[in-house]
Amino acid sequence: MKQLNYDILEKSGYKGYALKDAPIKVLQFGEGNFLRAFVDFFFDMSNEKAGFDGKVMLVQPIAQGLTDIINKQEGLYTLYLRGSENGKKIDNKRVISAVKSCVNPYDSKDYQKMLDVATGDDLDIIVSNTTEAGISFDPSCKMNDIPANSFPGKLTQVLYARFKAGKKGVVVLSCELIDNNGKELLKCVNEYIDLWGLSDDFKIWVNESNIFCSTLVDRIVPGRIRDEAEIARLEDENGYHDELIDVGEIFGVWIIEGPKELEDRLPFKRAGVNVHVVPDVMPYKHRKVRILNGAHTGFVLGAYLAGEDIVRDCMNNKIIAGFMNKMLEEEVIPTMTDHLDEKDLNEFAAAVKDRFNNPFVNHELMSISLNSTSKWKARNMPSFLGFIEKNGKLPVCLTMSLAAYIAFYSSNIKGLNDKGLVCERPSGNEYVVSDDRWVLEFYNDKKDASEEELVRAVLGNTRMWDMDLNEIDGLTDLVVDNLKTIKREGALKAYESCL
Repeated sequence: MKQLNYDILEKSGYKGYALKDAPIKVLQFGEGNFLRAFVDFFFDMSNEKAGFDGKVMLVQPIAQGLTDIINKQEGLYTLYLRGSENGKKIDNKRVISAVKSCVNPYDSKDYQKMLDVATGDDLDIIVSNTTEAGISFDPSCKMNDIPANSFPGKLTQVLYARFKAGKKGVVVLSCELIDNNGKELLKCVNEYIDLWGLSDDFKIWVNESNIFCSTLVDRIVPGRIRDEAEIARLEDENGYHDELIDVGEIFGVWIIEGPKELEDRLPFKRAGVNVHVVPDVMPYKHRKVRILNGAHTGFVLGAYLAGEDIVRDCMNNKIIAGFMNKMLEEEVIPTMTDHLDEKDLNEFAAAVKDRFNNPFVNHELMSISLNSTSKWKARNMPSFLGFIEKNGKLPVCLTMSLAAYIAFYSSNIKGLNDKGLVCERPSGNEYVVSDDRWVLEFYNDKKDASEEELVRAVLGNTRMWDMDLNEIDGLTDLVVDNLKTIKREGALKAYESCL
């Protein structure tokens, strides 16, 4: 089987969209699975649907990477977007042709190629996803390094070359998974300008002629297919060998913080894809954390005690799915309507339900259970407190989820070892709770406590919650009652009692 390139793609009989030649308009730091299944997909759609007519030059962010393979395939790769949409199974294939090539800046010739693209008239956008640790200031970097070791250092080198060439500013879209990623990136660039003694004119140009955007990215990307039999089947269907096959879920949304006029500069609105320019990205981050992540943490711990192991199976359990739906629709979404449109929130929640029912992903409940103490605080507590403030009473499902959290951490504790807190399901199977050591030691110390003593100790642990939850009227007694129901009648019955 011959390896994918434009000639082989044409001979394979592929009938989809492909753009072989176009100017390089995007410089992208990162060549991994996520960016290729997310950002480059959106640019590919923009080429087809909006006449963007632009190629992406990938920059390998570290010394080892995919440059040689990407260039061997002339930037082409096959992307499968899989999942559930409106209850229907989706498995879409698309050959992505938005990528021109890839450079490894740790090679001096490729470093110059990167700078050549950086100083080109066509360049308008710089994208990055260099992991959460990528946006950091390393004072050991020098201006004449080839390249600077840190990503912000490399970006400063690129922008300085562009400034010296007298070119216009660009749009910088940071996709790293940290809060205010664009602002943090600009801060690091300014630190390098100061460290390297670059001119005030350059600093003014960076800050006033370029737009650094914080963004929120949302798409699960499992990445490479590892089943050899499936790979063989797909390659037989495709008629070519592809070393860069990528897989993502069908859902994907990119929220970009920037001025309204940026919508017209970027191609995504014209292409009709799920990319949006907004004045503030934080409400959308809260939407994701409190609806998507909050739903996970809100139901999985009790669902695991009820005998479930996979998220998708929970969605096919009427009681668990009903519990999650009620929690989202009646207790979470109503606390968020001051900052986002209720229709938008309900549509996002509907997409979440489809995502949880993805027939291609076996998302294990135990993997979601990791560090549930801090997760419940970050994901569920804002909705819990917001509901009380808005309604003057306790939210039924969120309160039950708090009891389920306590039950999961205290179910017939066997002891504490190097791996975590060993507990036992009602079915008799042992499982290991993973969390901060002090949390596990706290629960292990309370393994002989009564339900009342345990609940009062958990709710009163200000290190966990930054407040004494026992002070909330009626909460302690209700959590005790819920915990007793879970332990005596089972988590499924407890969830059913909320419906």
